[in-house]
Amino acid sequence: MNELKIGILGIQGDIEENINSTKESITNLNLKGTVASVRHPEEIKNLDGLILPGGESTVIGNLISMNGQIFQTIKNRISNGMPVMGTCAGLIMLSKRVYDKFIGQTKQQLLGVLDIVVERNAFGRQHNSFETNLKIPTLGPVPFKGVFIRAPIITSVQDNVDIICSFDNKIVAVIQDNIIATSFHPELSLDTRIHELFVKKVRDFKKSYN
Repeated sequence: MNELKIGILGIQGDIEENINSTKESITNLNLKGTVASVRHPEEIKNLDGLILPGGESTVIGNLISMNGQIFQTIKNRISNGMPVMGTCAGLIMLSKRVYDKFIGQTKQQLLGVLDIVVERNAFGRQHNSFETNLKIPTLGPVPFKGVFIRAPIITSVQDNVDIICSFDNKIVAVIQDNIIATSFHPELSLDTRIHELFVKKVRDFKKSYN
């Protein structure tokens, strides 16, 4: 199998942290691959997987929607099976509908490929950020340290969405086919297991068309 090509959407947010976590995951899984920041449609067309990093979802959405080609390229690639992982702001970008805890319904641009409804800033503002141990059975018995920064929650899911983690009776991580999405920032946890889960999806996707 040829090297995996994984991109981190390089518009805004935790870009370097995701690059480092993905590279480490590839090494841990004894695979070969390249990981780089991407921001042009031509780059995204050649990827085997894409990560939408945490950051400011409104800013990211506005910037990619200004370039309709990159927005449509991302949406088309995901719809055609390319694995994607969204963390925090990335989760919001993937969702079908989003509202804000403080301002209500938002009009931000969404990819709309993940069958969930999201509430932004569900745990409060920046000063309400926190870390906590999460139980994620998919990853095994060892807790995963969740880093929540102005984090959203998932308020509803369709039947085709698997809930893989809840915290305080709030949904904070899901999988839908080729999509992984988390409310928290796994790239800030120094634990690569969620990134490894994503890389495995990328590996299987690449095998399917090679």
